[in-house]
Amino acid sequence: MRIVITGVAGFIGSRFAEVVLAQAERLGFEEIVLLDALTYSGRKENLARVLDDPRVRFVHGSINDAELVDGLCHGADTIVHLAAESHVDRSIHGAQAFFVTNVLGTQQLLESARRGGVRKFVHVSTDEVYGSIAEGSWREDHILEPNSPYSSSKAGSDLAALAYHSTFGLDVSVTRCSNNYGPRQYPEKVIPLFVSNLVDGKKVPLYGDGMNIRDWLHVDDHCQGIMLVMEGGKAGGIYNIGGGTELTNRELTTRLLSLCGYGEEMVEPVEDRLGHDRRYSVDCTKIREELGYVPKVPFEQGLADTVAWYKNNEAWWRPLKAN
Repeated sequence: MRIVITGVAGFIGSRFAEVVLAQAERLGFEEIVLLDALTYSGRKENLARVLDDPRVRFVHGSINDAELVDGLCHGADTIVHLAAESHVDRSIHGAQAFFVTNVLGTQQLLESARRGGVRKFVHVSTDEVYGSIAEGSWREDHILEPNSPYSSSKAGSDLAALAYHSTFGLDVSVTRCSNNYGPRQYPEKVIPLFVSNLVDGKKVPLYGDGMNIRDWLHVDDHCQGIMLVMEGGKAGGIYNIGGGTELTNRELTTRLLSLCGYGEEMVEPVEDRLGHDRRYSVDCTKIREELGYVPKVPFEQGLADTVAWYKNNEAWWRPLKAN
């Protein structure tokens, strides 16, 4: 059997490729096709642990390339779709690329999967499609109320995926994760940005009053959740994947400062992001009860390990911050 994974040269995709390869024999995957356009946040070096395996084939290309994805999807058993433009700040300053990749690219991949007879399609999305929630947690049936160009493009891709299930009978499952953290995350995101700044003795830019709340999910737990949905998720099903640790951005910043040996003097308040959602929180009852999902990485340990990784791997992130 063949699995095609998109967006594999990025942070989450590269880790998911490692997880799939480690379980390929159990899953019956004889061919693992890794597709990535290698845009600014995708690095082939992130796949160093998997590319030497004879079952793995890396393909440099875009999900918008109809001929290419038709060929990859034809006869494939499973598609796991992680390719996306994902940085909110970039979407505010240049929204078009987000809709081209996240909506049109997803539709192209869905169409190729439909024509190619793909058995299972897992579409990896984000909790940001729900908007902001003051109290409680979103369930999967909550209305979509995205507030940024990024989240609205992901909401569009979610709806496209679910429409291909309803209209064409494609076995699609959608996952919606909370904020990921871990090694190899591009240093535009808050944790690697703050840690790399602190390594260089630079202040960290904290948006607004710092009281925006996010739920933090280790990339390994996210990959666990995707695997469970890939293997047992219902056709047309939506599954929230959370980490269970909600922190204000200021609380997260304080922990990062402590792990790097600094105090509050290293915080530089900056003007808040446009349309900055106040709080995200996902209810993970469904994936827990249906598929047995439980986060396994304790946040304190996961964060400490992540900070240590960036401290010990300056050669990985320094060229990216220089761009």
